[in-house]
Amino acid sequence: MTESTPPTPIPPTHHVTAPHEPAGPAQPKAKQTPLEQMGGPTGLVYMGLPVVAFVVANSAFGLAVAIGTAVGVAAAIAVLRLVRKEPLQPALSGLFGVAVAAFVAWKTGSAKGFFLTGIWSNVALCALFLVSVLVRRPLAGVVWGALNGTGTAWLKDKPSRRYYDIATLTLVGIFAARSAVWQWLYDEDRTGWLAVARIAMGYPLLALGLLVVLWAGRRSGKRLKALAERRHAA
Repeated sequence: MTESTPPTPIPPTHHVTAPHEPAGPAQPKAKQTPLEQMGGPTGLVYMGLPVVAFVVANSAFGLAVAIGTAVGVAAAIAVLRLVRKEPLQPALSGLFGVAVAAFVAWKTGSAKGFFLTGIWSNVALCALFLVSVLVRRPLAGVVWGALNGTGTAWLKDKPSRRYYDIATLTLVGIFAARSAVWQWLYDEDRTGWLAVARIAMGYPLLALGLLVVLWAGRRSGKRLKALAERRHAA
């Protein structure tokens, strides 16, 4: 009889654990839209509450109570946003604006004085932005370059400057429309309608202007990038 050959032992297999792959690069945060930068839809509501509170309190209790109510509502909104960890800058800006407007109303002794600072500031902004276009330094481009770290390279590119001219003139139109409508209502002593116009022509119109600035910034950015790539390839 032939002896059977014993089976060859199979060496144990070792399971090699694959090393963990390094995590991919963090995705950059998406840029906020103009509405998000202003606090989102709640920011629009917060902006209007002190104005509405001022008008209602003035009608019911008089100017002194209206001033205290408007400032109190603005301060409460700032505290609420702080507690809820929401963007605080719009609330602080609103509180400062309401405090200044209330001070002017107190000094003038008239409820409509609450809206004077808005008229003055829009007249000043209208003139400033218009002059910036006339001197070929449109402020929409200057501010956009400062906020995005792109500098003023766009000044050397005529089409880019034209984009920012359009954006700046859009803002000029917004500031002019605000000051004209608000001044007319102020002269007519229509405090209630002043409040309505202040809210309706506030953030909504500003958001529209910022969208045009965003359009100009993107058009200019793409153009400058293409020009840089062309020079590099040459």
